Amino acid sequence: MNMSKEQMHWMVKVFQPEKTVASLPGGTSLTEAARAALLGLDPGYYAAELARLTAGAKNAAQELLADPHVGAMVDRLPLQAGARVCALGDSRTSDPQSWAAILQEIFSARRPADNISVVASAISGDTTTHGLIRIGEVLAAAPDWILFFLGLNDARTQGGEPTKTIVHREETARNLAEFRSRITRETKARHIWVTPVAVNEDRVTNHWALSHFGVRFRNEDIAEVAKAMHGFGDAVVDLFERFDASSLDALLMDDGLHFTENGQRRIALEVLRSWSDLN
Repeated sequence: MNMSKEQMHWMVKVFQPEKTVASLPGGTSLTEAARAALLGLDPGYYAAELARLTAGAKNAAQELLADPHVGAMVDRLPLQAGARVCALGDSRTSDPQSWAAILQEIFSARRPADNISVVASAISGDTTTHGLIRIGEVLAAAPDWILFFLGLNDARTQGGEPTKTIVHREETARNLAEFRSRITRETKARHIWVTPVAVNEDRVTNHWALSHFGVRFRNEDIAEVAKAMHGFGDAVVDLFERFDASSLDALLMDDGLHFTENGQRRIALEVLRSWSDLN
């Protein structure tokens, strides 16, 4: 398949083969050339685009920190020196220039002596059910904070006339409760729920790649996931509410689902805004 520049860019942002196969014996030894081949991309292009996306996360962090109010937020965060933060998510978090990568760049620039680390445990397409498989590894790393930006794919449907979501909303709520229970029982970590964001339904349905796999979303189903996150009385960053329809399209890629660099920067800002208000 001959892909356009936009299509190749989409592939690198959305798919990270090394994370998909990480559980296999040879997963950690997957070379950059092998990752490019799995995506059908030239190794030189893949390396250059990955570097460009990574630099984008750094640039986004610098742009945010240019605002003194953002710097003040970072200073107020309830993070001690050496704090370990885990971002549990899907393709919106596994993106090389994701909000989690931007947060890491912000901490490195604003609080370098504190050596705060942000690790993204995120795989494209994952649901909260997949997250239950990965949560044990996350907890074993003894994080101080876990930021949950997972659940969008629970609301996904497949095919032209779907009759159900991939994960029923009641099961999503049970999965979230299990995350919460395990954190409480097994660690001293604190956590924040970050709600999934709405999508542009028409753009998702007609996208060259997503349509091939029959991927569809209804925003009313995504709203149910956000509602479930509010059900525990915990700290919630409600992106579903904050990203209104009038501004959302400017932050989304052409697929109507994934975020541009500006979109990821906005997510990082909203997370900082809510997180910095906690004690």
